[in-house]
Amino acid sequence: MEIFIQSKKREELIDITSMVEEKIKISNGIVNLFVPHATAAITINENADPNLPLDISSFLKEKVKKGIWLHDRIDNNADAHIKSTLIGPSITIPVSNKKLLLGTWQNIFFCEFDGPRKRKIIITEVKNEA
Repeated sequence: MEIFIQSKKREELIDITSMVEEKIKISNGIVNLFVPHATAAITINENADPNLPLDISSFLKEKVKKGIWLHDRIDNNADAHIKSTLIGPSITIPVSNKKLLLGTWQNIFFCEFDGPRKRKIIITEVKNEA
């Protein structure tokens, strides 16, 4: 199973929670989300305050500067590779009664660090047989 995202900016965090919820087929088990891109990532965080994704992006921009890395001589996107490494390419979420067991304030964010681009997220479900 896959989800496709079209990012609009070079760097942005996109809430994909509802897209993932629509894809869930199992009643109980776990769902793994994997981003098969070297300059994008996936994470879980709060979406109640729209400033928080901006704060996360600002923090990463401050800590991982653009244009100072050896890889920048090739693609000028080393910062995107480093940011995606810090956040990570996958998350796993438990499922019960066809619902993601996210906390009250938790949402799933696709993290774009080298957009705008069309991106893919691979969804793997593992059914609990018990």
